[in-house]
Amino acid sequence: MIVGEVLWDRLPDATRLGGAPLNFAVHFARFGHRPMLVSAVGADAAGEDARQAIAALGVDTRFVHTTDCFPTGLATVHIGPGEDTTFTIERPAAYDAIELSAGDLRELADPPPSWIYYGTLFPSRAEARRVLNRLLDAFPDAARFYDLNLRPGFDSPGLVAELLETADVVKLNEDELRFVHTQLRLPADPEAFCCEGSRRYGWRAACVTLGAHGCAMLAGQDYAWAPAIGVDVVDPVGTGDAFAAAFLHGILLDWPVARIARLANQVGAFVAGTHGAIPAGFPRQVARR
Repeated sequence: MIVGEVLWDRLPDATRLGGAPLNFAVHFARFGHRPMLVSAVGADAAGEDARQAIAALGVDTRFVHTTDCFPTGLATVHIGPGEDTTFTIERPAAYDAIELSAGDLRELADPPPSWIYYGTLFPSRAEARRVLNRLLDAFPDAARFYDLNLRPGFDSPGLVAELLETADVVKLNEDELRFVHTQLRLPADPEAFCCEGSRRYGWRAACVTLGAHGCAMLAGQDYAWAPAIGVDVVDPVGTGDAFAAAFLHGILLDWPVARIARLANQVGAFVAGTHGAIPAGFPRQVARR
């Protein structure tokens, strides 16, 4: 189960469907899994376009609700020098008005999810946090994957600390590592962060993506650093979401961590080298894994 925002990314040259949970869901489905996306879109043209596009991407839309409370989510993407990417996110948005009935929970429990994915943006508003808490309480046996995906204005240290504590698997980038080091006093070194976080919180696995320097990954007692795959970056948006999908895919298959890291780097590089967070499909050497 994947919980969170569906929105349109407004870039200088195009407007593309996105939102980290949706990006993750599409890539996870391409690895052969059947993700269930829980979100909402507005009762507007952008929402209808989003629903049709999500269905066409092979993601189940039963729990992508339509609401007239707020418009469909929108983020303005600013890509600066050195591939530095920032987002201006309009809130509240439709995904802030997710409502789950008792019937929805019964349907989500048939069969119950084995994993729940979430980030920081969605639960940064109180109403959405209650929705996430309700799902976590309803499915206590589901493992929790927390991908920080911090955005300015939606990065409360208290919330991040709470979500780190609820997680079984954590992924973050090097900027987010500096944030948790400064705000939460976790180690600044990637390997030390993975080890100390796992010791402190009982994480099953943790990963720090390091851009051109590859990634550091720990699963159980198995640690690896994997070098980055060289690529001419076309569009960095969504790279980490594709990486996260490959990371969880490898964990579910109980692969050695070095193998997971190599695949995740490969998928992330592929997305970075193409336009859009959701390219048409994986290259052949990735798709057959």
